[in-house]
Amino acid sequence: MIMLWLPAAVSLLLSSSLHVAGDAGGGAASLSVRRYDAIFSFGDSLADTGNNPVVFDWYSIFDPVTRPPYGSTFFGRPTGRNCDGRLVLDFVAERLGLPLVPPFLAYNGSFRHGANFAVGAATALDSSFFHGAGDPPGASPFPLNTSLSVQLSWFDSLKPSLCSTTQECKDFFGRSLFFVGEFGINDYHSSFGRRSMQEIRSFVPDIIRTISMAIEKLIGDGATTVVVPGMIPSGCSPPVLVTFADAGAAEYDASTGCLREPNEVATLHNSLLLDAVEELREKHPDVAIVHTDLFRHVSEMVQNPDKFGKQK
Repeated sequence: MIMLWLPAAVSLLLSSSLHVAGDAGGGAASLSVRRYDAIFSFGDSLADTGNNPVVFDWYSIFDPVTRPPYGSTFFGRPTGRNCDGRLVLDFVAERLGLPLVPPFLAYNGSFRHGANFAVGAATALDSSFFHGAGDPPGASPFPLNTSLSVQLSWFDSLKPSLCSTTQECKDFFGRSLFFVGEFGINDYHSSFGRRSMQEIRSFVPDIIRTISMAIEKLIGDGATTVVVPGMIPSGCSPPVLVTFADAGAAEYDASTGCLREPNEVATLHNSLLLDAVEELREKHPDVAIVHTDLFRHVSEMVQNPDKFGKQK
């Protein structure tokens, strides 16, 4: 069952994408030659380096990332990463000669070389969108409010310790590399099985708008290089496959074993995200906005696992 190593696949392929990102447009080629003093990351479990256990508090008892074998192949212990070793953010930091990016909520040292605000299960939209006034007593508290806007507020709270004037901040963040997550994954995945596909498609533009506004905000703060990953093929994700375990044969792609409709949602997201990225590039020609196509890369790994040393 090749889907079990999907998170590792995403990390591997996103890392590869960044090193050959010259074809991604928006000044992407500069990633391989520029010198960065810091990395700031916003996102979900694909980027979380340790915020998860802090946010989830006692719920972390049930979270496997706090127990072996997570962290076993590199750190020798669980670190809160959704991986047995390093994430793409770790490899990028190492490639740039920077320290591993510390989790903002679980680190007491200096953030002069960057901070990671990503939290496992984070959504683009605020949690209130997913919790209606009519929720029954005892309804699930998830997703918790670790949305993109919340992560941006954490970033804002950190800024005074890094720079004291507008120009000083622009200079500092202009020498930093920013990652704006894989936002949208948890918005959709937490809605599958609870809302109709039509309803889920209807809030895709809201998610794209939220991501675009976040990028605009960071550019206003001084960011000159922003990496914006697209959606993975949701229909290939193990939790989504389990959610739709009763789906008929016609609902699967015969070449991959992935579900068609969730992948169509991801495709719509990626199309609108790329349009938004192009608009931002036109508006900010001096900013390198790098879009990474996770859907294409992960789909390739799913279809050709032998190329990556894996078996079906």
